[in-house]
Amino acid sequence: MDILDTSKRRELGEFVRAQRERLSPAALGLAPGPRRRTPGLRREELAQLSGVSVTWYTWIEQGRDVSISPGALARLAVALRLSAAERAYLFDLAGKRDPDGAATGDDAPVPAALDALVRGITHPAYLLGRTWNALAWNAAAARLFTGWLTPPDQGNDRNQLRYLFLNPAAQALIPDWTERARRVVAEFRVDYSHHLNDPGMRALVADLNQRSPLFADLWHAHAVTARAGGERAFHHPADGPLRYEQLTFTLAGQADVKLVTLVPTGVPTGVPAG
Repeated sequence: MDILDTSKRRELGEFVRAQRERLSPAALGLAPGPRRRTPGLRREELAQLSGVSVTWYTWIEQGRDVSISPGALARLAVALRLSAAERAYLFDLAGKRDPDGAATGDDAPVPAALDALVRGITHPAYLLGRTWNALAWNAAAARLFTGWLTPPDQGNDRNQLRYLFLNPAAQALIPDWTERARRVVAEFRVDYSHHLNDPGMRALVADLNQRSPLFADLWHAHAVTARAGGERAFHHPADGPLRYEQLTFTLAGQADVKLVTLVPTGVPTGVPAG
């Protein structure tokens, strides 16, 4: 084990001990029992509530190198009554992925203040959910992305990947469409890796694999890249050549929701027409 791993084990132990000691036995329906030397629950009590052995839990608090499964961590988080932020911190310290991570689904309503923020931006802006469905957008984005954010045709679920790979309007709008498609799939695979068992994610990939040979080829190439901004060129059917700088932000407390903005950088020269 390197120093970083040792430090994380120590921090994990101190964290769960602090959370254990803040719990009230009475609030959990436990009898007061003999006089307690320390506040909160005893290790034995928390281990029983979590469905783990006392020895295993004790070693966790002591910062020892033990095998920790996501399922055991999840039970521990429930027994400790952790908040969403505390639960995420617990799994991060343990280096595990939360099987029941509190991700923001695409069906969750967009808060009114957030929707107003997006609509109030003067240049194109939109929100993407976990499966890359557009959750909110402004008038500038609707004008730019004809066929995606405009009133949908039959079967258009406003999914960015389906628009990119299945809608001919996307190829006409994006001059470097093939390269952009390659990068988008590599970026999406990173998001997909965070939700491997998510039915919505799996259904989306299966659908695109069946309907788009290019997507299938790119998906099976297993390329991965971090989501990045940068220059984006378009050839709009009404407005002609356009160029933007793309900036993407992840919302605090909603890691699955991204705010994408396109800041105009001026009309380019020599942009291909499609």
